[in-house]
Amino acid sequence: MPSSTTLLAAYDQQVRPTEATNLPPGVHAEVDGPITRLVGRHQGFITGPRDLGLGGAALDALIARQRDFFAARGEGVEWKTHGHDLPADLPDRLAAAGFVPEPRETVLIGSADDLAATRQAPPAGVVVREAVADEDMRRIADMVSEVWHEDRSWFADHLIAQVRGGQTVVVIAESGGRVVSASRVEFSPGTEFAGLWGGSTLVEWRGRGIYRALLAHRARLAVARGVRHLQVDATEDSRPILQRLGFTAITTTTPYVCTP
Repeated sequence: MPSSTTLLAAYDQQVRPTEATNLPPGVHAEVDGPITRLVGRHQGFITGPRDLGLGGAALDALIARQRDFFAARGEGVEWKTHGHDLPADLPDRLAAAGFVPEPRETVLIGSADDLAATRQAPPAGVVVREAVADEDMRRIADMVSEVWHEDRSWFADHLIAQVRGGQTVVVIAESGGRVVSASRVEFSPGTEFAGLWGGSTLVEWRGRGIYRALLAHRARLAVARGVRHLQVDATEDSRPILQRLGFTAITTTTPYVCTP
C-alpha cells in the first residue's frame, strides 16, 4: 500500500471532486464560489476542495447562503468537513451559523485486490446477493429504519436512483427471505477509487461475519472494474475491523447538518 500521505493526496485529488459529478438521476450540482451544493436529494449536500480560500466575513456569508438556500426549500443540508481542511476554523463558523456536528468518522483506504482475496463466507443460512429490484430497496429501507430507530423510508428512493445511475451496486444479506444487512459500492469512473457505503446490520445478526462477507463481495466487484483503492467513511464500530483488514486511516470527516 502507498503511504498515508500519498493516499490522502490521491483522495483529495480524485475522490472529493466526484462528490459533485457522480450524481444519480434527479440530482444536480450548483457552484457557489469555492463550494458545490447538491440539490434534489432528500436533503442538501455541500462539498468543496481541501482549502476553501476564504475566511472571516466572506466565509460566514458563504455558509449563511447555503443554510438559507435550503431553508427556503424546506430542506436540511449537510456540509461535509474533513480534519485536514482549511480554513481550520470552518467547523466553528458552521456551528455559529446553526449547523450541528454529527459523529466524526475516519476516512480509511484499503487495497481492492487484497480485500477481494479475502474469502469470507457468510454464516450458515445467509445468502449474499446483488439487489436490483425496487422492492429490494424498499426492504432495505425497512431494515435500515429498524436499525436506526427512525423512519428512513426515503432511503428506498435514494437507492433506486443511485442504481439507475449505473455507478452503484447494492449488496444484501438475507436469511429466510428477510434482509438482515445491506451495503453498497459506488464507482467513480476516471479514478482509482470506489467508495464502500452502508453496512447496516440488524442487531441480532451482528458479530457473525456478515459485514466482512459483504466487504469481500464488494471488493471483488471493484476489482472486476479495475478499481485499485476502496474508500470508507468508517464509524467507530467498523473502523477497528477495517484496520485489522489492512485499511489505512488518512483523515477524519465530520458532517455538519442544519435542519430548518
